[in-house]
Amino acid sequence: MEDYHKPDQQTLQALKDTANRLRISSIKATTAAGSGHPTSCCSAAEIMSVLFFHTMRYKVQDPRNASNDRFVLSKGHAAPILYSVWAEAGFLQEAELLNLRKIDSVLEGHPVPRQAFTDVATGSLGQGLGAACGMAYTGKFFDRASYRVYCLLGDGELSEGSVWEAMAFAGFYKLDNLVAIFDINRLGQSDPAPLQHRVEIYQKRCEAFGWHAIIVDGHSVEELCKAFGQAKHQPTAIIAKTFKGKGISGVEDKESWHGKPLPKNMAEQVIQEIDDKIQNKKKLSPALPEEDAPIVNVRNIKMPSPPTYKVGEKWATRKAYGVALAKLGHANDRVIALDGDTKNSTFSELFKKEHPNRYIECYIAEQNMVSIAVGCATRDRTVAFASTFATFFTRAFDQIRMAAISESNINLCGSHCGVSIGEDGPSQMGLEDLSMFRAIPTATVFYPSDAVATEKAVEIAANTKGICFIRTSRPENPVIYNNNEDFHIGQAKVVLKSKDDQVTVIGAGVTLHEALAAAEQLRKEKVFIRVIDPFTIKPLDKKTILENARATKGRIITVEDHYHEGGIGEAVCAAVVGEPGITVNRLAVSHVPRSGKSAELLKMFGIDKDAIVQAVKMAVSKSRNAE
Repeated sequence: MEDYHKPDQQTLQALKDTANRLRISSIKATTAAGSGHPTSCCSAAEIMSVLFFHTMRYKVQDPRNASNDRFVLSKGHAAPILYSVWAEAGFLQEAELLNLRKIDSVLEGHPVPRQAFTDVATGSLGQGLGAACGMAYTGKFFDRASYRVYCLLGDGELSEGSVWEAMAFAGFYKLDNLVAIFDINRLGQSDPAPLQHRVEIYQKRCEAFGWHAIIVDGHSVEELCKAFGQAKHQPTAIIAKTFKGKGISGVEDKESWHGKPLPKNMAEQVIQEIDDKIQNKKKLSPALPEEDAPIVNVRNIKMPSPPTYKVGEKWATRKAYGVALAKLGHANDRVIALDGDTKNSTFSELFKKEHPNRYIECYIAEQNMVSIAVGCATRDRTVAFASTFATFFTRAFDQIRMAAISESNINLCGSHCGVSIGEDGPSQMGLEDLSMFRAIPTATVFYPSDAVATEKAVEIAANTKGICFIRTSRPENPVIYNNNEDFHIGQAKVVLKSKDDQVTVIGAGVTLHEALAAAEQLRKEKVFIRVIDPFTIKPLDKKTILENARATKGRIITVEDHYHEGGIGEAVCAAVVGEPGITVNRLAVSHVPRSGKSAELLKMFGIDKDAIVQAVKMAVSKSRNAE
């Protein structure tokens, strides 16, 4: 409590008045919109007033200033009170609040980064704290700046496991620049929250996770000022006992009002009642930040030297990823790596060895790892690469989906894809990952087939906006590209061709090498195939695929170490749909696999060289019979 100076009565009254103005603005906005969550806003009014007009230091007209304190509204449905704060501060026009949720307004139903004051989109509950942890980690260890990070959570979302992954992360790394505020307003959407107002249980939980936890009356501006004034050598959790709908007579602490705006007549009466409590119209101004965040540049990051592989040498693309990332780390000191305790399998450990201070161990908490990466990448402070087995990203799909809505630029590497990993069995095999990442609107999906292509994918990803996914494999395969080979997003490589080709075979990773082996076998029988490496599955090089398919009588065979659904075959089908004379035969993993040797599994699922040879022969004989 060394730093705490009790605010004078005038300041305390001004904070109370501000809280009530925020209530009025939230009620007006949601009533005008005919939808929204005024009761969730009203429980947090004093918290928001004290935070934004007493505790936080920021430049109102420059919300993304690198030195500003950060704020994440994890309970995103309370967006109207966040907008009301920025109107109270003078960044937004008061009148704009009445356009809440309209199609031509930036003030959407939940916060999105189209708003200059929003770093990460929230609304899928339980994710804000993970992003806040990423921001706080960046502030403490990378920026080494004095800005602090505040995250407001609702009590309903405290049932989400991802919240406690973030709590564990912050406690372990002693993020003393992070403050989480729990708005314990007792009521969820359809029922009371499980612990209701048993704030002491929340306190014990927070303490068990390594946090300094303070219980306060969330409607007392004085208690809040005091709690925010405490500095400890660990993260702080302020457990604020509040009432949902505070200040709305007949609604306060009552069930069945979640997500319901007040009817117009009722709103007018309530606004009058709250307005009568306001003693002074004078507005408070926030304190300015200490401008000590370094200027950083994460644009145009180039590898310090070309790849140094030899054609024919055997390399696993997962290892080439680690080599490439460690190398990229020398090009820019803002390149960081994260992993979920798989660094000796994904080879991100190679980055850690060379850049130990820029590696974040997230342990086995993949949802949180993605949120941490999103937080680290906000305001272009870092270029984040997070890696784990491809299959474990499936549990973080919601975080990845929200990262796209957050306009985040994060890079994710999924190793151990497909049945080719062998004996570990289906729980470890990434067989849905292409489908998942192809469904993300801002995603670029890289599937490099050798070490050179992997190194280029890492370099390109570092400079590509949106979510980048790099799919890497466990088996060692020969290097097929020269070190000076040029790669581009959406540009496929024709790795084998002749004028006598009869079928175009498209493979990636291990199946590209199976296709090349099949071509060698078929050549002895005077059957020639064209082999294409797509490099990126999204966007797919439609032009190259069509040109080559037409040169091979319209016949395409796709072969992939992935399930049929949503993989390379479906991507190719989508690219050629409606094109006359094109046929696509898809070879893929058809059901849940099992343990076995890599070669045995490729054979069992019909995606090895023998299966490709069979499929080619069948395609050729079919058309001969048709003739």
